[in-house]
Amino acid sequence: MPYTAQTTGMIDIGSNTVRLSVYRVTEEGAYRVIDQGRWPARLSQRLTADGRLPADAVSELGEVLRHYKRICRIHGVDRIRTVATAAVRQATNRDQALSALFEETGLVIELLPGEEEARLGSLAMLRTMNIEDGFVVDIGGGSTEITLLRNRQIVASVSFPIGCVNTSTRFELGEGPVAKTMLDAMQYEILDKLSAQAWISGQPDLPIIGLGGTVRALGKLRQRLDEYPFANLHGYEISSASLSSSIDLLAPLTVEKRRKLPGLSKDRADVIVPGLVILQAVLRACRSSGIVVCGAGLRDGLFYDTCLPDLRMDGEDAVAEESIRNLRVLYPGAPPSHLDQVSRLSLALYDQLAPGAEAPAEWRRLLSAASRLFRIGAVLDYNDCAQHTFYILMHAHWNGMSHREKLLVAAIASYRNANALRRSLAGYRTLLRPGDEELCAKLGMLLQLAAALDRSESQAITSLHVAGGAGGRLLLDAAASHALPVETTEVRALAKDFRKCWGLTPSLRLI
Repeated sequence: MPYTAQTTGMIDIGSNTVRLSVYRVTEEGAYRVIDQGRWPARLSQRLTADGRLPADAVSELGEVLRHYKRICRIHGVDRIRTVATAAVRQATNRDQALSALFEETGLVIELLPGEEEARLGSLAMLRTMNIEDGFVVDIGGGSTEITLLRNRQIVASVSFPIGCVNTSTRFELGEGPVAKTMLDAMQYEILDKLSAQAWISGQPDLPIIGLGGTVRALGKLRQRLDEYPFANLHGYEISSASLSSSIDLLAPLTVEKRRKLPGLSKDRADVIVPGLVILQAVLRACRSSGIVVCGAGLRDGLFYDTCLPDLRMDGEDAVAEESIRNLRVLYPGAPPSHLDQVSRLSLALYDQLAPGAEAPAEWRRLLSAASRLFRIGAVLDYNDCAQHTFYILMHAHWNGMSHREKLLVAAIASYRNANALRRSLAGYRTLLRPGDEELCAKLGMLLQLAAALDRSESQAITSLHVAGGAGGRLLLDAAASHALPVETTEVRALAKDFRKCWGLTPSLRLI
């Protein structure tokens, strides 16, 4: 698809937090977040008894928006899209507040209906995860949106005026512990509201994909408590038992003690318990066994809706493929033609050798990804390319694969030898399954062989026939557009290590 170079600011005036994300799209089709801002507004708490947003809250919000405009101006943004959600929707003086904010900032603020908020959140999930069916649940400060997806299509959605902030205010939770009777009362009220939508309970065993600050806060807390080795929240899975134990941990604590709890954001300490109670009620109403954290949210949905409206991810593995494409454009460590050739040769070798190794079907997919990303680290330093490749793939934001799959792709793409592989995987052992390290070594060695076959980066080999030979030889008969002296030397250099992995000694012949 064609891309238009643009830099765009997305501002989300949420009921709990006002956030800014600045996105940049290049002419080559690379896109990423280049700046962010966050301000804990607590607008839901500041609504008066008659539902008005007071003048001081509007004035303070105006100052934050002007600050965000300055950030956007520094980055040369082409457009700022600003939206407001539940707290402003529910304010009895919302029209006057929006008019005053326009006068102060010059920003036209869209008041998102709950259903549109749900659609944009679902769009963010669909563009960044490959889940086919499930409930997308976005718990905000003043509302909760629930969307049912089937075959990656929205089937039903609803917005409830219950969020972590207004629930805390309504039940007057204050600064102390939250008693069991209060937890039960909140749960009962929320379940009663959810029961009005029969479709919510009619789809048992589907996963809940959680968006918003409450779910992200829970994910960070569980990763800290469980000593999870991978810091990325996107795709992190939380069981219903872990959610219950988190409520049991947090509810008896005062807000001050929660603020001191490692892994929990200090400015969320007073609203985390009602947020988790809402999540638990949704989990029970949906009859789901667990939650998958989605790191993308409303601002990402706005970005895709505004800047990449024609981006489609409906095919099998389309999310991962788009992410790989984006990574290659963001980090151009090698010519695309070389990467594509290495990928073709890797898969040709795999198709000949892997059946005998009884490799799982998923490994062809992982090798395909690794073979197109193995030089990504060269964008930082060619000499330490493998080390940088592993780091980038473990820390960059890319989508469509589980945490374990990302680790395996990083290990295959950066493979040099068994000892280096062991060191790379040392901190991530809990993510691995039996046999993963051995298969990483096998496919990493296969990738090295494929890279050797295009060492001149000229794509000279036009076809490759792989066959066994006497004495455990692996005969690589190549048709090529020119002689292959560099490739032949490279294949010989890695023959001994390849034999250790595969029990075969490769030999390149030009035919």
